[in-house]
Amino acid sequence: MKLSWALETIMPLHWWGISALAMLLVIIFLVNFILYHRLNRRMKQFEASSLTLQTFMSGHHLDTLLQEYIQKLDYQEKEFSKFATRLSQVEIRLRAGVDRAELLRFRAFENVGSDLSFAFALLNQEGSGVVLSSIHNRDESRVYAKPIKEGMSTYSLTSEEKEVIDRAMLGEKI
Repeated sequence: MKLSWALETIMPLHWWGISALAMLLVIIFLVNFILYHRLNRRMKQFEASSLTLQTFMSGHHLDTLLQEYIQKLDYQEKEFSKFATRLSQVEIRLRAGVDRAELLRFRAFENVGSDLSFAFALLNQEGSGVVLSSIHNRDESRVYAKPIKEGMSTYSLTSEEKEVIDRAMLGEKI
């Protein structure tokens, strides 16, 4: 329960799932890539030694083996294409999803004892998302939400909101 809550505070659990799926696809892609190159290397070795092998084996058997390898290579190329397509779809979703979060706590008024006010930015790869602000004083607390597009808002932003957006925009892009 605590681990789930801790992960949820960083980003929603469904984004963790998408991240895990993306990592799995990258691993599968790398394995396919490695196997593809190993198969290519073996095919080249096989072609170089085919004359020697034909003297010890019937030519028909050698042709059969070669055909099997060609079929396997074709199959792997098709699988590679499928994984590349799926990976590009996952990357598109990752860019659109919220992956940058920054929080800045501050004291809005001098007569309030501590930094109970805050600005919280949730942005995606393009710098679009939302900035939430809470202004706390002795009598009340107000919360504001302002849409952000490419690091800018159509609403006026406080210096704290601008700072938290700038900090969120500094994250590494995919």
